[in-house]
Amino acid sequence: MNNSVTNTARLLGAGLRALLVLTLVTGVVYPLVITGVAQGLFSGRANGSEIKAAGKVAGSSLIGQQGYSLRYFQPRPADGLGENSLNTRYRLILSGATNLAADSPDLVTAVRKARAKVAEDNSVPGYAVSPSQVPADAVTSSGSGLDPDISPRYAEIQVHRVAERNGLPVARVERLVEDHTEGRTLGFVGDPRVNVLELDIALQALLAKG
Repeated sequence: MNNSVTNTARLLGAGLRALLVLTLVTGVVYPLVITGVAQGLFSGRANGSEIKAAGKVAGSSLIGQQGYSLRYFQPRPADGLGENSLNTRYRLILSGATNLAADSPDLVTAVRKARAKVAEDNSVPGYAVSPSQVPADAVTSSGSGLDPDISPRYAEIQVHRVAERNGLPVARVERLVEDHTEGRTLGFVGDPRVNVLELDIALQALLAKG
C-alpha cells in the first residue's frame, strides 16, 4: 500500500514537473525567442506591414481599403463583402468572395454595370475610356475581397482622372504609377501590381508639396 502511494506520488510529481517545464518552454521561452527573431529580422512584417503617412499608421500593405474619393486611385471592388457598412478602413466583421459562377447572370450583369461605371468615371476631356479597355480586376473582387493591389493597367486608366481632379500634369501622375509598380515576385511568381494605399499616400505627399 505504501509503495503504491509512493509510486503514485512520484508519478504525479514527475508529471507536474514536466507540465511546468513544458509550459515554461512552449508558453514563455519559445514565444519570446520567435518574437525576438521576428522583430529583429522582419520587424515590418511582424508588426502587420504597416504603412505610415504624416507620422501615423494609415493602414497595412496587405489589406485593401475602400471608400476613396475619385480624386484618388481606386482599389478593386469588395463585392463579396455584401452589405456590411462597417467593412471599410479595417473595421472588419467579414470578408470573402461572391462565390458566383463565371456564367452567373447576376455576376455577368454586375460586371457589365461595373465596366460602364469605371469607363464613365475615368473618362475626362481629351481622354475617353471605353468599357472594353477596363481590366478584369477593376470590376471583380478578389477571393478575400481585401486585395490591396491592382494591375498596372487599371492604374493607367485612372491616371488622367486623378491628374484632372487634382490639377496635376498627366506625365507626373504617370511617373508616380511607374514608381509604385512592382514586378513579379522573384521575377516569375504572380503578376506586376500596384499597391493602391501606397500609391495614394504618395499622391497625397505630392499634392502637399504644391
